[in-house]
Amino acid sequence: MAKQLPYPVMREIFARFQAAEPEPKGELHHTNAFTLVVAVALSAQATDVGVNKATKALFEIADTPEKMLALGEEGLIEHIKTIGLFRNKAKNVIKLSRILVEQYGGEVPSSRAALQSLPGVGRKTANVVLNMWWRFPAQAVDTHIFRVGNRAGIAPGRDVDAVERAIEDHVPAEFQLHAHHWLILHGRYICVARKPKCGACLIRDLCSYEEKTE
Repeated sequence: MAKQLPYPVMREIFARFQAAEPEPKGELHHTNAFTLVVAVALSAQATDVGVNKATKALFEIADTPEKMLALGEEGLIEHIKTIGLFRNKAKNVIKLSRILVEQYGGEVPSSRAALQSLPGVGRKTANVVLNMWWRFPAQAVDTHIFRVGNRAGIAPGRDVDAVERAIEDHVPAEFQLHAHHWLILHGRYICVARKPKCGACLIRDLCSYEEKTE
């Protein structure tokens, strides 16, 4: 595990990310807070591309908790059966839709604790929703961020909670809102798992990874 990079280096790294992509966007398609919750919940152990294909038609007919309940579990399964763990995910989406209707008036809450109380919604999902919809500087640590954080020294940690804390503690405040998107995209397309594309990396000279590729 790499050592934490010093503050001036961190500032330069995120300044470069910002200059290259001032407003990074998540790649899960959604139309409102509810469809975002559902999309993120469905994306566990699945690709964003696969989820987007499945939800394109789904969200045209079920973009609110009420409409999702009307569709029902079996109807939902027909739309998401190409996604891994689709049966369990369908149960959770129907359960969380019912809770949203019965306890929150059909609205998605802006509280992490409330979001995490929903079936199938863990801390990472809650953080994605808080960040993308409510624009809170929440850090949703996935496999890409965990890899980049540890490999580059941006946010080293032995588990996702430690990496999340490292981002919160060491990324300059003005970059916190978009930090997790920059890191996800960097990990997905440049700092890939097996052979990072160091030759195309805009922070190559700042990264602490020793086994750089050309």
